[in-house]
Formats: sequence, structure tokens, C-alpha cells
Amino acid sequence: MGVKHVEPYTDEWRHQPALYARRVVEALGDEVEDWWQGPCDPRTVTVRLTGDDALVWDEESGWRRGRFRGGDRDTPTVLADARYLGGGLLLAPERLPAAVADARAGVGNSTAWRPCYRSYRHYSDGFDIALNAYAAYADV
Repeated sequence: MGVKHVEPYTDEWRHQPALYARRVVEALGDEVEDWWQGPCDPRTVTVRLTGDDALVWDEESGWRRGRFRGGDRDTPTVLADARYLGGGLLLAPERLPAAVADARAGVGNSTAWRPCYRSYRHYSDGFDIALNAYAAYADV
């Protein structure tokens, strides 16, 4: 099996994060009220949790959790008191529930400092190949 290259800014490329986000939503279960892909540059995903909490993922800094203050599919999500969960750009979906609990408690790897793991402008750094692993899972 070869490595599949996905051309930037195609529909397939824009949809890649949603395949990963579905796994995260499954892992979070009943705690999720809604989720959506947000704007591009960088690509983002928002997961609304019960209460007024939300998670936002972007392809530069990974996941952060905070209180939802606004945003939708066309407008970037705004969080209050955001804390980055750590663990890299593609934190394993099964690790998200514990990371969220730690962030709520103010312990663990969560931090108010924004990490920058990569730039969304780096189209051939291997990140899209990692996202493709979740496309393979969706096809099963």
C-alpha cells in the first residue's frame, strides 16, 4: 500500500480533520452536544460539550478546552479560559476524555500557553499522511 497524497484545498483535504474528529466524538460519547468543522487556515474542528464547555482542534496547536462563547461553521470558535490539552496534534481519541477531565481540574498536561507543532502552510510535512490514517478507519 502506497502513501496517498491529498492535494491541499481540495474537498478531500478540507474533510480530513472530520474523520479524526468523528473518532474523538465517539470517544467522548454522551458528553458531546454537537460538533462541526470550522474555517480553514488553519483547519479547525469544534466539539460542543454538555454545559458551556467546548473543545477546539486546529492543525497547528492541537486541542484546547474552554467555555464556549461563540462561533459556528463559518466563524472561528471563541473560548473563554482556554487550556491546551497537550499530547501533540493528533492526541489519541481514547485519551481525550481523560485529558478533558484533567484540563477541567487544572492538572495534567493542560496549559494556557499555545503550542505550535507546525504551520498550516507546510503542506508536505507528513501531517496529512497522519490524518489519512483516520480516513482508512472511516472506510472500515
